Amino acid sequence: MTVPGLLISAPASGTGKTTMTLGLIAAFRAAGLAVQPFKCGPDYIDPAFHAAAAGRPSVNLDSWAMAADRLAGLSGAASDADLVIAEGSMGLFDGVARVGETGTGASADVAGLMGWPVIAVLDVSGQAQTAAAVAAGLGGFRPGLRLAGVILNKVASPRHEALVRAGMEAAGIAVLGALPRRSAIALPERHLGLVQAEELPRLHAILAEAAAFVTAHCDLDAIRAVARTGLTQPSPLAPVSAPGGRIALARDAAFSFVYPHLLADWRAQGATILPFSPLADETPDASADCCWLPGGYPELHAARLAEANAFRTGLTSFAKTRPVHGECGGYMALGAGLVAADGSRHRMVGLLGLETSFAKRRMHLGYRLARPLHPLPGALSMARLRGHEFHYATILDQPDQPLAAVEDANGDPVPETGSCRQTAGGGRVSGTFFHLISPASPEVAP
Repeated sequence: MTVPGLLISAPASGTGKTTMTLGLIAAFRAAGLAVQPFKCGPDYIDPAFHAAAAGRPSVNLDSWAMAADRLAGLSGAASDADLVIAEGSMGLFDGVARVGETGTGASADVAGLMGWPVIAVLDVSGQAQTAAAVAAGLGGFRPGLRLAGVILNKVASPRHEALVRAGMEAAGIAVLGALPRRSAIALPERHLGLVQAEELPRLHAILAEAAAFVTAHCDLDAIRAVARTGLTQPSPLAPVSAPGGRIALARDAAFSFVYPHLLADWRAQGATILPFSPLADETPDASADCCWLPGGYPELHAARLAEANAFRTGLTSFAKTRPVHGECGGYMALGAGLVAADGSRHRMVGLLGLETSFAKRRMHLGYRLARPLHPLPGALSMARLRGHEFHYATILDQPDQPLAAVEDANGDPVPETGSCRQTAGGGRVSGTFFHLISPASPEVAP
């Protein structure tokens, strides 16, 4: 890949990576550059913000779930860009204990594979010269990984900034920006992370404010100068098999978690995506040969979904003869009922017997390796699937046949096996709590 790129990371979550990334993307775009965003790890929400700032889709890159040729192929999204800006997840080296396809899921894996230098965003509140020790630790922890510099966040005063800069100078670390405390451009959050981009009426104003803020307090020329080219020849994509030729895709505020690379793969294979809105009481397109319900926030719209009689009736009729699959929120919607946080139960579609509850929240988070136990459409029919689970629902009942044998990243079995049910007319309804990222590489016999 001949397009220069860099990765924005940090020592930990909550340091301002996303706001910084959005500000940089918007600032460089305002300066006339075509910026290709990427997001490290399994994340749906940040890429939507990236896309709004860049005016082009953001692509997920995941070292635990994706093989090297897959990562290289996805990097081709930047072929017509002037600059790549990738955002890390959690801390720079944070991942799981066991290596997956090409790494542990750490942002540092992606930076190393792509050849991108790292700019670390440091929350320096409550410290001064010690921030340089943190930065030096990041720069020296993994041989071959280049720390190009740091951006200081939450600087309290000019005196505070001077002390932090003195420590960085002594350590030989470049300071590429220093941002004072400011809450006006903070993005609102909820239990799964940031509020979705489409839910913010002031999104474009927030992005413009972030761009102006970053431009005023960062050296954009120096930041662009540290970007480096990485892969010179992206590998051909090994696409995720489409579940059908015409795919009815639930798409609204309740069902919005779809990885851009999956949709791109499906379209590249000639599939037609037919969006419909369950919240608007719409039904799957009658010409579709399968239906896919993504994850999202059905728990925030449970009452409205319970009243969507046309959606429920239409999907039930569709499922008699064609496959229907739901991921996480879509899986819950296919179940019999959902108990909201206030304890009220709401009727769901009823194609599966699953009962879930948010009355007692419990976080389920982590990578998943699944071995399907039944014939399924498209990539779901592969011998092994890599995905990710993140939700707060409790299973009250999961009476149907398990869809897959599911393990976490350590190889330990998890009870969220998903469900599968054959319909009388020959259709099949299935659902999982994990979101599919990519088929796993074939297992090598001992």
